[in-house]
Amino acid sequence: MEKELKWAVLGCGVIANQMAEALQKQGKKIYAVGNRTHEKAVAFAEKYGIGKVYDDFHDMFTDPEVDVIYITTPHNTHIGFMKEAIENGKHLLVEKSITLNSDELHEAVEMANEHNVIIGEAQTIYHMPIYKELKKILDSGRLGRVNLITMNFGSFKDYNMKNRFFNRNLAGGAMLDIGVYALSFIRWFMDSKPTKLLSQMIPAPTGVDEKDSLLLMNDEGQMATVMLSMHSKQPKRGMISCEKGYIEVMEYPRAWEATITDAETGEKEVIKAGKNEDALAYELADMETAIKGDPSVLHFDYTVDVMNLMTKFRREWGVTYPEEEK
Repeated sequence: MEKELKWAVLGCGVIANQMAEALQKQGKKIYAVGNRTHEKAVAFAEKYGIGKVYDDFHDMFTDPEVDVIYITTPHNTHIGFMKEAIENGKHLLVEKSITLNSDELHEAVEMANEHNVIIGEAQTIYHMPIYKELKKILDSGRLGRVNLITMNFGSFKDYNMKNRFFNRNLAGGAMLDIGVYALSFIRWFMDSKPTKLLSQMIPAPTGVDEKDSLLLMNDEGQMATVMLSMHSKQPKRGMISCEKGYIEVMEYPRAWEATITDAETGEKEVIKAGKNEDALAYELADMETAIKGDPSVLHFDYTVDVMNLMTKFRREWGVTYPEEEK
């Protein structure tokens, strides 16, 4: 009988709660939890029947019982925790954005290879069943070549400069918070990573990027546009324009359906796969598959490509975080 992997979670926020619920649906429990505020970890453990709470959350990295750790803390803290975990041979699923920049990610990848551990990004685009289904449809050639991809994602956040969306000390800004979804969507459907980039950015009062417009093109001539905003509402919409039709995906970070419109007839077909509320379950399942021998399900090469793109854009804008200025 195959050994059940023991998960620990670092952080007790919204994502950690969703993870606990996802495992519960599968008849499993988180093995252990750690948090900067010990009382929160205790309350979280009581809520989900978790047997182990670390007095010092760093102990999860050396706990011999732990197989894999889900890091759900703010992304500017990820690299330090990742290095500590990798050095102790722990597999890692890390919330997006997986690191602050491509230099940090490169360092983590080298360490993971050296210590023979799997690292994955908790990026829903790579795990939701609807995206696997759409990839099959496009690979069949039924819609012809993918030519254009158009992405929107915008929310209206109050100008509270202390919250994580605008706070430089918490690596706020549109690119790392929501742009990572749009760029992951683009990378999923493009034949290769974009190599030609143009962009514009308007900063928030704190200096993080508030509004971004991006133009991307790869060597095959596939093009994409992205509009991101943190202080202006937009739909979460992705559109893939092909030779023989187009695909629209609404609520694309955790999508469960897509509409295909035939270019000639105008007929619409709705494709459904998976459930919005099971987003974390799909990520956890793919992570376990990777640990058990098939890391291809994580599409980690896409994670690397997207981090490179985000880093290039931010460097062009001169948008940096305190950790990058040391």
